[in-house]
Amino acid sequence: MFTQHPTLLIGPSDWDPWRAPLVEFEDRLAALWAAYPGASRAIVFGSAAHHAELAYLTNFVPKLEPGIALLGRGPPSKLLFGGGPNMIGAMKPLTFIHDMAPLSALPKLIAGWKAPLLIGGGAMTDTLRKTIDEACNGPAIDATAHVHTMMQRKSPNERDAIRDACACLNRAMTAIGEAVRQGRIAATAIHRGEQAAILTGAQDVRTLFSLDGGRTLRPFEALDERRVDPLQVYVAVRRFNYWAEGFACFAKAPSPASERAATLLTNALAAMKPGVPVAKLSQCLTAEPPYRPHPVTQDAPIAATGLSLDAPTPTVVQPGEVYTVRAGITDGAGQHVIVSAMVAMHDRDAEVLWRSGII
Repeated sequence: MFTQHPTLLIGPSDWDPWRAPLVEFEDRLAALWAAYPGASRAIVFGSAAHHAELAYLTNFVPKLEPGIALLGRGPPSKLLFGGGPNMIGAMKPLTFIHDMAPLSALPKLIAGWKAPLLIGGGAMTDTLRKTIDEACNGPAIDATAHVHTMMQRKSPNERDAIRDACACLNRAMTAIGEAVRQGRIAATAIHRGEQAAILTGAQDVRTLFSLDGGRTLRPFEALDERRVDPLQVYVAVRRFNYWAEGFACFAKAPSPASERAATLLTNALAAMKPGVPVAKLSQCLTAEPPYRPHPVTQDAPIAATGLSLDAPTPTVVQPGEVYTVRAGITDGAGQHVIVSAMVAMHDRDAEVLWRSGII
């Protein structure tokens, strides 16, 4: 689920070779070159908002200004960052790439490159894309979709990072639930959840909540003294560059809608197997009248997750991938509920990493 990101990413993003071994990045690059035997160069773009591909290949997450990795089949890789040379010290811990330069050096460094691979180009500005095409005397080869395919099968280290993110998510949701039971206002409950996630080591925390019984969701913008029941929330946390997200509904007592949403989620989780069409799982998440899909989740009841919260919509459940499964329903009047789960797909079965309840 795509949400607003902070103006400046402040969480720890240093490369940890124990968590993300160098050999994994080397294997990814080798697989990329094997898929494009005629290519010898690649340009990988990332920004603070869209950096999944860049992080996947270099571990680099831009904090404010964009970053670009220049990868070569033979020559050593180079990392370009926004800002002046005095920023090199702050950038070096974020990646294993030692050779760095300011982003302004890009045109000179790629001048004369012939048909390089371009990854993450969809997030570039038109001006930057034009600069690359002119320096290379023609359009680059878009390899973004292929990298997305590579990213589908998570390594054991990647799954461990997502499990840690799920632990942060669970701590945040638990803190929100405790605040609700104590009678705190909605804004305080959300703040408690964000604080709990940060104290657990989250790099980034995104939250949305409802003040109208779950009909709509909003970000925290200003202190609001209202207490609401039920309190519908969305929380996404990032740990070691990988995301976990969840929807939960906190209420004094279960409602028919909340019980129905929980049943739909259970049915979908039971049906998750490698090779199952996502359309079939979406049917498991569709309630009968008087309920209909919630507007927030109706377009993406199932989504892949990992280095990004807005990964391409899957069509078939893939082994090795991690998914967020969302059961959202509304009666169009006073009952609106969204619950969800984080699921890791293995070769034969599914592992539920986190699941929300009606609390």
